[in-house]
Amino acid sequence: MIDHKNHGRRRRVSLLGAGVLSLAMLASCANVQTTQGGTVGVDRAQYMTSLVSSQDLQQEADQQYATILAQAKAKNLLDVDPQQVARVRTIAQRLIAQVGVFRPDATSWAWEVHVLSTQEINAWCMPGGKMAVYTGLLTQIKPTDDELAAVMGHEISHALREHARERVSQQMATSVGLSVLSVVTGSPAVSDLGGKLSDVMFTLPNSRTHEAEADRMGVELAARAGYDPSAAISLWRKMAQASEGKEQPEILSTHPSAESRIADLQAASQQVMPLYQKAKNAK
Repeated sequence: MIDHKNHGRRRRVSLLGAGVLSLAMLASCANVQTTQGGTVGVDRAQYMTSLVSSQDLQQEADQQYATILAQAKAKNLLDVDPQQVARVRTIAQRLIAQVGVFRPDATSWAWEVHVLSTQEINAWCMPGGKMAVYTGLLTQIKPTDDELAAVMGHEISHALREHARERVSQQMATSVGLSVLSVVTGSPAVSDLGGKLSDVMFTLPNSRTHEAEADRMGVELAARAGYDPSAAISLWRKMAQASEGKEQPEILSTHPSAESRIADLQAASQQVMPLYQKAKNAK
């Protein structure tokens, strides 16, 4: 026989616990400013939960990056072409030298960049500065150095703004079930953190807000590094052409492109053009 009275009491207690945990989750969230605005003026306050710290996510990113590199090396797909690797790393070093404009502490990140041999058209930068460029991007899009700087500057900007952490925070803050499960397991800060990082890095599309911020910051990083910021426009047009009548490039599947993107890039490029001219004259 079911004790309906006790069953109902337990259910109320359970719901009350879920409500308390939800309030605790919301209370742990706060608006933070991960970067300075720069010339392009990216200054939106971001909604983050303390249950996922920058250190937690960076540690998980480092582990996943090491696994990706080990798997690529085992298949002889890691840094196969020395000329490609040298080119990518030279551009990366020039861009990384400028990150202090947006985020001074990022100058001391353990930056790392590798080239992975795969036909996918893609590039990414994990939390903490672990980067990868795919040979499909280099051989199919055939970007100029300025265009490649636009891609890499864009991906670096996602890391500087901690967009991955922001998206994980949003997922956790809206999931009561995850909150309850975290208390049961006694480890709220790392509950399926690896899976969520993989989702936001490689599967789920970025928001238009995140894309716009990465576009604008990316062109400023490129300009300050001495790369033509207007190359971002020709780069994304090449990306769009690569998807016509074919399977969509991987980088576009996680980077939705709005109709206003080109116009926004044109405006941002013009805004930072004096920085580019200054960098060129300083050489």
